[in-house]
Amino acid sequence: MWKFTVRRLLITTPQIILLSAIVFILAKMMPGDALTGLIDPTLSQERIAEMREKLGLNNPWYIQYRDWLAGVVQGDFGQSFKYQMPVTELIWQRVINTFWLSLVSTIMIYAIGLPLGIVSGRYNDRLIDQLITGYTYLGFATPVFIFGLVALWIFGFMLGWFPTGGSVEPGLEPGTFEYILSKLHHLLLPSLSIALIGTVGTVQYLRSEIIDTKQRDFIITARAKGAPERRVYNRHIFRNSILPIAAFFGYEIINLINGSIFIEQIFSYPGMGNLFIESIMLRDYSVVTALVLLSGILAILGALLSDIILSVVDPRIRIK
Repeated sequence: MWKFTVRRLLITTPQIILLSAIVFILAKMMPGDALTGLIDPTLSQERIAEMREKLGLNNPWYIQYRDWLAGVVQGDFGQSFKYQMPVTELIWQRVINTFWLSLVSTIMIYAIGLPLGIVSGRYNDRLIDQLITGYTYLGFATPVFIFGLVALWIFGFMLGWFPTGGSVEPGLEPGTFEYILSKLHHLLLPSLSIALIGTVGTVQYLRSEIIDTKQRDFIITARAKGAPERRVYNRHIFRNSILPIAAFFGYEIINLINGSIFIEQIFSYPGMGNLFIESIMLRDYSVVTALVLLSGILAILGALLSDIILSVVDPRIRIK
């Protein structure tokens, strides 16, 4: 187990370094630079040139990359010109909200998807399976932002059951019971909007695996020996069918973080996705670069997490 994990970590390190180089080069190709938005329009060209020289923006790209990477390793992503604060501090404020949104959405996805997938696979081609399959087809055909808009309109504006924006009611003291309840109340509708669409993949994967596993020889043998049907499903069919779900767990988390960009924008939820859209529109160079890099690192770590989980569930993976 440890050898497998260390080997995957050694592969991950150069991937992250290569990713940082690609992100930096692409950022250099964008209009503007880290000084964009920070310049006072009344400054003379001579003063602007001095500022560029002081920030090292006139250095060759590989020198700039070395200095930028050194800052990133120390947690320094530069300064946001819109918020006039360090990018690291700004992202930390938003990443907490996105973390809770992703966590609640993940819990909902598996709380909904696993039972539906089990029922659909166990009773395939029956009425209950046709209803669940119809739901998954509808989910595949509906973009998450369309579903989010409909959910916001019905449950937020028409019925008034949920807040239509923000992450907490203003004026509440952090840490109090009312504050926590308000946080949860603001999380429920956007999380449910993500989960009801995100769960369709889990349902389909699990249904297909259960149907396939039911037809294998060791299942037929277990039934021929008189094993109870409940034991056949719990110890043989479900245990073997859960492997693909475990393999995609890390990717599922990353997809939630990336997919929350639309939901955060629709619900005016102050998370990383909302910050990313704002930064692109305002060309907040330092924030965009940091968020793209962090998103890529999370994708790499998600793949690592999936491999580790799969190696725990299926020890045969470790010897490959």
